[in-house]
Order: sequence, then structure tokens, then C-alpha cells
Amino acid sequence: MEKTVFTNGCFDILHAGHVDLLDRARALGTKLIVGINSDASVRKIKGALRPLVSEQDRAAVLLGLRAIDEVVIFDESTPQRLIEETKPDVLVKGGDWQISEIVGSDFVLARGGEVYSLPLKLGFSTTAIIEKVLQTKTDPIMKDSHDKVKTSGAQIIENALKAHQFLFDSLLSDEITAIERCGDLICAALLSGNKVLLCGNGGSAADAQHIAAEFVGRYERERRGLPSIALTTDTSALTAIGNDYGYERIFARQVEALAVSGDVLIGISTSGNSPNVLAAVMTARSIGCVTIGLTGAKGKKLASVCDAAVLVPAERTARIQEAHSFIGHVWCEMVDAKFPTEMSGEYT
Repeated sequence: MEKTVFTNGCFDILHAGHVDLLDRARALGTKLIVGINSDASVRKIKGALRPLVSEQDRAAVLLGLRAIDEVVIFDESTPQRLIEETKPDVLVKGGDWQISEIVGSDFVLARGGEVYSLPLKLGFSTTAIIEKVLQTKTDPIMKDSHDKVKTSGAQIIENALKAHQFLFDSLLSDEITAIERCGDLICAALLSGNKVLLCGNGGSAADAQHIAAEFVGRYERERRGLPSIALTTDTSALTAIGNDYGYERIFARQVEALAVSGDVLIGISTSGNSPNVLAAVMTARSIGCVTIGLTGAKGKKLASVCDAAVLVPAERTARIQEAHSFIGHVWCEMVDAKFPTEMSGEYT
């Protein structure tokens, strides 16, 4: 009896860790299907500089491995549609993913299937390989970090402004499409009568509250208030949920209570690894919400579970948050342009 196993990934630079994982995945069944992100999909979840290897070449290399029976290229950010079409008996991801974070796990489990998070082979990482190859070519954004050497106030200011300028030049050249895609999803939801939910921790919580306030109040134009909720503001809910269910559930539980299909959830995390933000996204997906990730250069985990995402090409939290605030304002301006002013009463 055939037992189909499914796994997915970008597989941009194939290494021994991939081969080991794929061999162990194949051992769980009789047939292994591997879904790989198309070139466009990789750019959405890993940034404008990826992939390094084309989708057809990645597929050809994978098909050369003894463990793999079939390779399917998908264009979406997540393999949800492909998993539902394939109907695998077993779903597998690497050990850096909890089962609750694996896209499609609820579908497979509901059909009586199995889901595994397999430990990764230590010492192997595509990102680490790429960083090693490009280490002499790292741009000022990636090098922008806290300088341990004492410098003058003027030098600190100059360095920060130069890094900020370089970052925004990069957004202009590489991220307009991603920012626009997310903004269009927000506008479509609000125009359909749905709402926007936002969540994040620390400075990202402040960004969530800021953006929600611009929608509910106003940004620049006089238009009707728009439904938006920052899931970071209700201290009674946050402390009760945190106490009863754990900190990881503080946003997911609110999504479960407040969201309906068609709403938008914006998950904000500079690292892209915040467990409570990821949990909120997965809950929103199960309800039928549109999910948007706002993260940094290394935020591939958050981006890969969202329908759309913006990965700010920086690693320093301060620079990422400066860009997040700007992007939030751009989305507000896009929404203003779609809604009637109080005087005209006409949609643009």
C-alpha cells in the first residue's frame, strides 16, 4: 500500500543537511513528494537577492537524489494548496519548525495522517553558506551594529543616518512590489467590510498600536473610521491569557475570539521568530484570514507562513523598526487613497 510523504522548501543551495532530512523523510513512507518554492515565491519569503539557483535547476538537482520520487514547483508563499491537492499521508518539516507552525499540519492530521518535525543535521545551513561566501561583500546595512569602540556623538549620528539612507535606498530598489502587495491586501479587506488585526512584541507592539490608531482615527484624510485592533493593548486579556495558556498564546487566543474569514492579520517581528506572533498567524490561517508578515532580513520563518510579507533588508533592530514605521505609514496612505473623503463621498 502506497504511503505518500510530503515536504517542502526552497532548497536554494543543496547541502548534506538537506540530503539527510530527505532520506529520513522518505523512510517514513513509500513515496516522497517535494514541493519547492518558485523563484518568485522565494523572493517573497527570502528577499530580493534570492534565489541564487533557478527553480528548474533546483528541481533538476533534487530529482537526482535517490530519496525523491517527485518534485512540484509552487508559486504561493506557502504550500497549503499543494498539500490539499496532494493529500499526503505524512507531512514532514525540519526540526526548526514546531508541528503547530507547520503549514498544512491541521489538514493532514484531520485526515488521519501523520506530521513530523525531524531534527536537523547539525552544522549545515543554506544561510550560513551564503553568508560565508558573501562575507567580504556584506553591505553597510548588514554590518550596521553596535560599535564597541567609543565614538563622538556626531560620528554615531552620521553612521546611523548613512545606514538609514542605505536601507531606504534598498527598499526603493527591491521592496516596492512586496510593500504594494501587502497594502493591496489591506485595502481589499477594509473595502470589503473586514478588519485589520495587528500584533507584535516590544517595539513591534508599539508599531501595531500606531498603525491600528491610524486606521481607526485617521491618517491624513478625513474619512470614516476603519476597523482595526492592536492585540497588544488589552492588559486584562494579555495577562489572563498569558497566565492561563502561556505567553505564546496571548495573540492567538485573541485572533480565535475576534477574527473572521477575510480579516487581515499583520504579524510584526523584527527577527521573524517570535513564537506568539507565529502562533497568531497559524490561528489566523485556520480561520481564513489573510496573513501579512512585517519582519527583517532574517525573518524567513514568519514570511514563509504568511500570504505576503515584507522583509526589511537589515539585521539591526533599530533600522528594521524605522523601516516598519515607514511601511505602516505607506499602507495608511494607500488606504486613504481608496476611501472617500467626508466631503466627496466617492471612492477613488
